[in-house]
Amino acid sequence: MAKKYEIFIEMEQHLLNDEKPSQYLRHLAGNRWFLETYPFTLLGDLRKIEQSPVHHPEGSVWKHTLLVVDLAAEGRQLSENPRIFMWSALLHDLGKAHTTRIRRGKITAYDHDKHGAVLAAAFLKEFTDDDEFTRKVSQMVRWHMQILFVVKQLPFADIDNMVQEVSPNEIALLSLCDRLGRGDMTENTRLTELENTKYFLQKCQRHQRDTGTGSLSHLRI
Repeated sequence: MAKKYEIFIEMEQHLLNDEKPSQYLRHLAGNRWFLETYPFTLLGDLRKIEQSPVHHPEGSVWKHTLLVVDLAAEGRQLSENPRIFMWSALLHDLGKAHTTRIRRGKITAYDHDKHGAVLAAAFLKEFTDDDEFTRKVSQMVRWHMQILFVVKQLPFADIDNMVQEVSPNEIALLSLCDRLGRGDMTENTRLTELENTKYFLQKCQRHQRDTGTGSLSHLRI
């Protein structure tokens, strides 16, 4: 347990301080002990999970996660709580290991946000008794797909319940890193994702105004 906890502390320090935490994480992923020791296995398993080449030309969920973590590191100073934000970025797609399927010739990962929330909590509970921290990271993972759902007007969009658990600004920041953390990103694609983020925040602002639950500050990214 002592070694596991030491690695957890090391991971946190790199997540909070490195310009590119992916360099340390790649090093960890080359360690057999790390890959075979729970709960680090939850991260190691992502190396084997492929994604749709249309939406994720970078390849596996692990490669995507590394891109997201580095983008999150660039914007962590914008977060209300960098510790929660960076752990959310690292753990956001844990659920894909359990939900990825080939359906009608396409790679899908339906409900990976919900499954991932459970797995993120299980991961963190191995190292900390800070239930509030664990809960908040889990909630960030749970709601990280909301920008896509809201923009595409999918039935999974649920601003009402989301705003009761997380800050829309924090979800917007995490989701933007998630959406940009893909291979072959073009400037037009980046601009589109920024516009989608603004649209999402506007929808959240209108919801809060209509329900009397307060107003939002603008996302600074």
